[in-house]
Amino acid sequence: MIRVVLVDDHAVVRMGFRMLLQAPGSDIEVVGEAADGEALLKGLPQWQPEVVVMDLTMPGLGGLETLRRLRARDDAPRVLVLSAHEDTAYPRRALNAGAQGFVSKRSAPETLPEAIRAVAQGKRYLDAQTAQALALSQLDGSASPFDALSEREFEVFTRLARGKSVAEIAEALSLSPSTVGTHLYNIKQKLNAGNQAELTLLALRWGVIEA
Repeated sequence: MIRVVLVDDHAVVRMGFRMLLQAPGSDIEVVGEAADGEALLKGLPQWQPEVVVMDLTMPGLGGLETLRRLRARDDAPRVLVLSAHEDTAYPRRALNAGAQGFVSKRSAPETLPEAIRAVAQGKRYLDAQTAQALALSQLDGSASPFDALSEREFEVFTRLARGKSVAEIAEALSLSPSTVGTHLYNIKQKLNAGNQAELTLLALRWGVIEA
C-alpha cells in the first residue's frame, strides 16, 4: 500500500479525495490529513507517508514555504501538488521548490491516483493540461511576469495579492516585518507596480489568484 497524507484547508475536499483514493481494491491508503503546513510537519513522524498530496494555497504556512521546509529534511516524503491555479508560475515554482508532481484540481478523477503511483515510484508527473501549458509558454515565449521574482518574493507576492498585511505575512513566514518590507519593495520594482492594489490586479489578470 502507498501511504498518503492529504493537506488541504477544506475538510470537505480532503474527505472527497480520501473516498476517491480508498475505493475498493485501491493500493493507496490515506494515513493522515492536515489543514495546513504546520500540521503536516508536526504529524510527519507519526504518519510516515510515502507521498504528500498538498494544496498550495493555505492559511498560515503556505504550500511553497512548506515545500521549502520539507526539502530541508532528511526523511522528506515525495510531494504531489494538487492545485486550482492554472497560471504556469505555480507549477514552475512548485517543481523548483521540490515537488515531484503537479496536478490541476480540474483534472479527471482518475488522474490523482495515477499521479500518486508515479510519484511514489520516484517519477515526475504533470497532468496533461499543465504539461501542455508549460510547453506552450516555453515555445511562444509568453513567460509569466512573476518569473522575475525569487521563491520567497513570489510567496510574499501571493499573500499581498490576497490582501494580507505585512505583519500577517511576517508572522506566517517567520520573517521580520522589515524583511517582508524589503521583499515588497523588490516585488514592486520587478513588477512595475505602485501599490498593493496594482499587485492584486496583476495577480487576477494572470490567474495567480481568483476573484
